Amino acid sequence: MTKRPIHAIAWALALALGCGSPPEEANFIEGVVVSGEGDAEAGVWVIAETASLPTPYRKIVVTDDDGRFVLPELPNADYEVWVRGYGLRDSGKTPAAPGASLRLAVQAAGDAREAASIYPANYWFSLFEPPDSSPAFVTQLKLGCVLCHQLGSATTRGRTRAVYDLGFRKAGYMNAVAEHLGRERLLDALEAWSARIQGGATPPTPPRPSGIERNVVITQWGWGDSFTYAHDEIATDKRDPTRNAGGPIYGVDIGNDHILVLDPTTHVAESIPVPTLGGFDQPWCEQTYKPLGSDQELPYGFASLGCPTQAGITGFEGKYRNPANPHNPMMDAEGRVWITTQVRREWGEDAPGFCRAAPEIANHYHHRQLGYYDPASRSFELIDTCYGTHHLQFDSEGVLWTSGDDRVVGWFDPAKYDPARPETLEQAQGWSAVVVDGDGDGEPDTEVVGFHYGVIPNPSDGSVWTASPGGFVGEPWDAPGLLLRYDPESDRHEAYRPPTPGVGPRGVDVDGEGNLWVALGGSGHLARFDRRRCAQTWGAGDQCPEGWTLWRSPGPGLAGLPEGEGVGSADFHYYVWVDQFDTLGMGAGAVVMNGTGSDSLLVFDPRSEAFTVIRVPYPLNTYTRGLDGRIDDPDAGWKGRGLWFNNGLDPLVHSEVPQSYVGWVQLRPDPLAR
Repeated sequence: MTKRPIHAIAWALALALGCGSPPEEANFIEGVVVSGEGDAEAGVWVIAETASLPTPYRKIVVTDDDGRFVLPELPNADYEVWVRGYGLRDSGKTPAAPGASLRLAVQAAGDAREAASIYPANYWFSLFEPPDSSPAFVTQLKLGCVLCHQLGSATTRGRTRAVYDLGFRKAGYMNAVAEHLGRERLLDALEAWSARIQGGATPPTPPRPSGIERNVVITQWGWGDSFTYAHDEIATDKRDPTRNAGGPIYGVDIGNDHILVLDPTTHVAESIPVPTLGGFDQPWCEQTYKPLGSDQELPYGFASLGCPTQAGITGFEGKYRNPANPHNPMMDAEGRVWITTQVRREWGEDAPGFCRAAPEIANHYHHRQLGYYDPASRSFELIDTCYGTHHLQFDSEGVLWTSGDDRVVGWFDPAKYDPARPETLEQAQGWSAVVVDGDGDGEPDTEVVGFHYGVIPNPSDGSVWTASPGGFVGEPWDAPGLLLRYDPESDRHEAYRPPTPGVGPRGVDVDGEGNLWVALGGSGHLARFDRRRCAQTWGAGDQCPEGWTLWRSPGPGLAGLPEGEGVGSADFHYYVWVDQFDTLGMGAGAVVMNGTGSDSLLVFDPRSEAFTVIRVPYPLNTYTRGLDGRIDDPDAGWKGRGLWFNNGLDPLVHSEVPQSYVGWVQLRPDPLAR
């Protein structure tokens, strides 16, 4: 039976005595979590969820030292409240409404195996022993497989050899990764991993949230459907965190060609189809490339889960109809949502005429172009670019810089583009082939070829940086990747390779001092690069190890790989974001890195050089991708700001709840703040 809140009893007594006035209707649920023996359970999660709003809604908080909790800022709805915590069995669900005061009883897990069933995937993955001691094998495994989903999740662990082999064949890209790694030795290693788990092996116990980690409030709204492949979100303009204050959150469904929209005030989510030009409708996995002047049509699609190696082996076949495969939304100063998106075929003959005149463009493959969605008119503008695109960022002058090409860095100036005047398309865009000075004679002479993943303009000196992960299929085993610098004023490029044990630069961002922050997805490190420390800036990449500082991310390492040699963490880091405006409340300059293998966001304080782990305990298999922070009301304290993220697990059938969601993280001054 729901107990009457203590504050309500106090007000009733005050009114009976003729003093005070009724409080406003409570918008929180409070209470305490105790074990079967009556002991307080500190550092466990209390989850309130409801299906009575327009889209599924959840709020998650952590108990304090005395087991107390407050679920704040709840919309008026009927909730089910329950508890999850390391060492515990999930509690039953208690019906409650705002204003309730609850006493939630929990029980210890029956054994180590039951306790470990809710551990993050990277803890289970840490039991994996690679077939040799080469860090390169695990780097390739992470960059090729954990690129999309979590190794170590319940769906991926404890399987038979045949099931693993079938799993590879369900997606052409995964199958190619397996072949590259050596199919039989990979299957041997997975089979041995599974045998250890089936034999009763369990990973180390993760620590419960402590200290400031208990002040976190996580809110989640469902969006999309069971086949949504949500890839990144955006809440505001990166340069101005008050832009779009209180407004909708936008995302992209790369698997089904939608803009995802959530109104966090009305709790309404919708999906808006992303168009292409000229009726182009070939799904991504079936797309082809034909070089300019050639009659040879080459397969060049990305064969994800809907694209098996043979028909009939997966229920996902044909579920992803995504010719546009939109990626990475970004908001401009006018509130328009820019995306990288495919607008046409990738054939050389289909590129604009002025693009075909440049050899670095005409003779090579370039995937995706540009577009934007205007919320005011609910319309799209599609923009054909010569170069390929993937991520995008605006600089301080409003110029849009893109990654996503193997050979050039591209940019687009919206101020020079008028959709009504087609001739302005050429005037608005530009690119520069990546050729560095490899021998120090002052002249570019060494071409650098490799996929540019992350991108960020550096306001401190006007340079633009991209990250190339390396370690992709077809590249050398030991390719650690590159951080690349472009100076638009001099049209010069530089390359910097992370020193051992760093591997796999993916996400990149910049702080207020001009330092570059890089998520090393392959090795499991956070890295900072300071070019000012470099004694030498020319070279093919190995010339400035002194510019790098590496920090191993929290969590276990992998079995069979000594600490400090190669792969430092079993986690995978999809991207990185620097909180330049203190939108989360952990200080300006805090660095947030995706713990995409660990159901978490990892917040690094450069001053103390310490990580705070913001764990997302439910639904399990939270695979975070996009990150940004917004300030809705600068005068409202923690209630007026927060960090936004999205769950982009692929496929969603691996998730504890098979629906994608957008999340909001707020940091209270204490675990009981309302």
